[in-house]
Amino acid sequence: QVNYWLGGLIEVKSNDLYRMKGVLAIKDFDKRFGVHMLFEGMPDRPWKEGELRVSKMVFIGKDLDRALIEEGFRECIVKE
Repeated sequence: QVNYWLGGLIEVKSNDLYRMKGVLAIKDFDKRFGVHMLFEGMPDRPWKEGELRVSKMVFIGKDLDRALIEEGFRECIVKE
C-alpha cells in the first residue's frame, strides 16, 4: 500500500516535490527499510533490541499539503 501511495504522490507532485527520504517499519520484516526520492526502497540494518519501530518520512518541496500527506501516510499503517 505504501508503494502505491508514494508512487501516486510522486506522480501528482513531481514538479513540487524536491526530495523525500525516510525509514519505514514494515510488518513482518526484521530490518529498517530506507526510502529515497527515486523510491528505491532498500533494506537497512536490523532493528536494535528495544528500538522503537516507527516509520518516519521527510518531504521537501513547495505547495505540499501537509495534512493530505500525513493522512495518506497514516492510511498505510497496518492495523493488527
